Amino acid sequence: MVAPLVVFIGALAIYPTILTVLEAFEHIDPLTPPNHFVGLGNFSQVFADPQVRQSIENTGWYALFGVVLTLALGTGIALLLHRPFRGRGVVLAIVILPWALPSVVEGVIWSWIYNPNFGVLNSVLKTLHVISHYQLFIGTHEIQTILLISLVQVWQITPLAALLVLAALQSIPDELYEGARVDGCSWAQETVRITLPLVRPALAIAAAEALVMSINIFDQVYVLNAAATTGSSLMSTTYFITFQNLNFGQGYALSLFATVATILLSLIILKFVYKKVEYQ
Repeated sequence: MVAPLVVFIGALAIYPTILTVLEAFEHIDPLTPPNHFVGLGNFSQVFADPQVRQSIENTGWYALFGVVLTLALGTGIALLLHRPFRGRGVVLAIVILPWALPSVVEGVIWSWIYNPNFGVLNSVLKTLHVISHYQLFIGTHEIQTILLISLVQVWQITPLAALLVLAALQSIPDELYEGARVDGCSWAQETVRITLPLVRPALAIAAAEALVMSINIFDQVYVLNAAATTGSSLMSTTYFITFQNLNFGQGYALSLFATVATILLSLIILKFVYKKVEYQ
């Protein structure tokens, strides 16, 4: 009964993974055939490239901003939606909307917001007298560029984090909060001593999801930053090496590196954040 599904998963995921691992150690370049085994040659060449090292550093910033902002905003939204109020369903639908949009569409939308000529961000900041004239936000400063691009992805993945935390909040027995109120605990004390410890499994999953998407960020970077190295990510650099330089061997090597890094960092997050919760 499950054989067709196993075959489908194998063809869709397992076979490309095996192919990536094998060809990461081969020279594959249509311009300089034939293909041949080079061992760790692809890895040594890509890591010697300053642009690759810069993209790895940028990806670290993407991961940091993505995980921290997603958890903070997702937890805050979940806490607000946890308390019943009029129009809660409408607000929840609006919160989920960015999650349903394709990444390319979000990149285009935010490119209008960041536009240096008619962008909403420039208009708002000038109206508030924060800036005196319209400015170019993407591509001028490295950290600023990475943060602004990261905000686009955070806008997309925060709804998932909010839903995960909200589901965990709804599973916490009301008796715990009632007992805390009897003991004189404030809302802040309830949040720190009851809510956050009991939603750690949801926070761990949300953090791992944000980390995976942040390390593999591509669409937003490509739409907003194109080929500029200021905000390049590991995936955008992999794309240009593979399909612009036609060096598929080095592209496979970078893809394998990104996969291993994603798995290891996700396991670290789950190890230190995840904690099984049992209600007696």
